[in-house]
Amino acid sequence: NVPMRLRLQTQPDTDALISAIGDVVRRHESLRTVFTETDGTPVQQVLPSETVVVPVEVRQATAAAQLETLVSQVARYEFDLETEIPIRARIINTDDDQCTLILVVHHIAADGWSLVPLMRDLSDAYTARRNGHQPDWEPLTVQYADYTLWQRDVLGTEDDPDSVLSQQFAYWRTELADLPEQTTLPLDRPRPPTASYHGDIQPLHIEPDTRHAIEHLAHQHGVTPAMITQAALAVLLNKLGAGHDIPLGSPIAGRTDDALNNLIGFFVNTWVLRIHLQPTDTFTDTLTQVREKALAAYANQDAPFEQLVELLNPTRTTAHHPLFQTSLAFQNNTLPHLTLGNINTTYEPTSTRTSRFDLLFNIVEP
Repeated sequence: NVPMRLRLQTQPDTDALISAIGDVVRRHESLRTVFTETDGTPVQQVLPSETVVVPVEVRQATAAAQLETLVSQVARYEFDLETEIPIRARIINTDDDQCTLILVVHHIAADGWSLVPLMRDLSDAYTARRNGHQPDWEPLTVQYADYTLWQRDVLGTEDDPDSVLSQQFAYWRTELADLPEQTTLPLDRPRPPTASYHGDIQPLHIEPDTRHAIEHLAHQHGVTPAMITQAALAVLLNKLGAGHDIPLGSPIAGRTDDALNNLIGFFVNTWVLRIHLQPTDTFTDTLTQVREKALAAYANQDAPFEQLVELLNPTRTTAHHPLFQTSLAFQNNTLPHLTLGNINTTYEPTSTRTSRFDLLFNIVEP
């Protein structure tokens, strides 16, 4: 799930907010899509905008513990994607005349970058509804289904040796050949035979001096701050006993056309950065390797990760994620912001208490 929790310093116009959430769902087909099966094949079904029912609840919390429970119920909601649209919201009023809005979208319908157009459209729709009319948006030039068809057409098929997909698969087949089955971490207990995916968040603040040092080092070596952190993480894992062949997963936005920036949808893809560390390597050596491999990966970023796993066919196990178990995400995109008239809104992190990986380092630039 992709949860978004906001604290509103004043209670909003509830009717306008509910209507605005409905407006956003009707605007974006991805938010009113259910996933059924036909002859064992998954099929997307876009529900009509005129009849789609948007699940928005209004609740009252009289204590902090009750508020957290009401928020957690939504953030950790288990969607039935065959019958339910992949979004729901809860407006929670509190006795201090403030309000918490918790909105969650299933990851099948949105990625982290989707929160920016989601919050922008919700802001515009709320303003329009407060003024007594529907939002007057320009129609979206494309919808998510258009993107999926375009992607299939551009990538081609694995069977065609001249296709983009086939050429990118060739790169990854070579790059990830004989990849270690798993990264050895200093765990405090045995790995269970089946991953529970239970997890949590441990916040960590990077001090300004450290950030400036990273930026300065990146400028010196002609790399990005993300490459600095990837190299540093690889060195750390090596020192913790992970070996000399370190695979790190990383998300990439996948929005290669400006027309996609206004869409809510799951565009993000996953790529694997494989770093070979030798005892004689300096950090500059590692950084140079990371830069070269990252640039090559960007040039081959379109191959869908799920198909890549099928192609490479690693040892299948329910105990851990395939190809890598440690991931690093560097979020330097525009942060989402909700504007509800003159109400002061504050983003509050919330956890779904799940994790797909052993470790995920999610670095967010303010």
